[in-house]
Amino acid sequence: MRPPTRTPDWLLERIALGELPPEELASARARLLQEPDGATRLAALEADTTATLERFPPAEFAGRVASRVRLRRLGRDQTARRFRPAFALVPALAVAALVLLVRPQVAPPVGEQETLEETRVKGLEPHLVVHRQRAQAAELLVDGARVAEGDVVQLAYVAAGQAHGAILSVDGRGTVTLHAPESGGASVPLARSGTHVLPGAYALDDAPGFERFFLVTADAPFALEEVLAAARSLAERSDASISPLPLPSRYTQASFLLEKPSP
Repeated sequence: MRPPTRTPDWLLERIALGELPPEELASARARLLQEPDGATRLAALEADTTATLERFPPAEFAGRVASRVRLRRLGRDQTARRFRPAFALVPALAVAALVLLVRPQVAPPVGEQETLEETRVKGLEPHLVVHRQRAQAAELLVDGARVAEGDVVQLAYVAAGQAHGAILSVDGRGTVTLHAPESGGASVPLARSGTHVLPGAYALDDAPGFERFFLVTADAPFALEEVLAAARSLAERSDASISPLPLPSRYTQASFLLEKPSP
């Protein structure tokens, strides 16, 4: 009888961080736990993460991140930022960011390189990941989650192989905000694999109805004006909370909706 294939280290890490499509993640985790040492390896990885957090205390890391948070109130134009900065980032959000940012990358053996690239991209689409600080814990939000003024949210992206992108948002007032880059006229290079947290956390303002974030990606660098113009056009529509950005097919776009109470 052929012995079962052992889950490689790089895939073990993806399982621990949830960096696989949902069905693939569930299948990979089930296979891992069926292996003789699967549960032990997963527990060891979690213990290593704990040791990492002890070397980088959350409060200290929160201070470092908070020092990078900036707010530009430039009016209701394409670069207007409609959030209050969360200068007092709580340790739990720092923990979430720390795990994602400083988790060591495990290089797979040479023979697994091709499989690694296929797994990173195949079935995994570019998307946003949003956490909210809730009762001293980082709460992973789902698309369509209900939020309120003052809620602190942390944005992260998964590029799934795309090389360049921008992150922006539209709210219930019709205001467009650029999040990444914070300024300038061109897209930013993206890390093609993994989950990457933006440097600032934000306290949501009193815009009613919704906050909707967009991740726009492409294989090549692109000017932001076309994307921002599309966002401004969408913001004027009654279906802005559900319709895609009116962009050409050369772009890939993903959105994340947060629903807010209306007056």
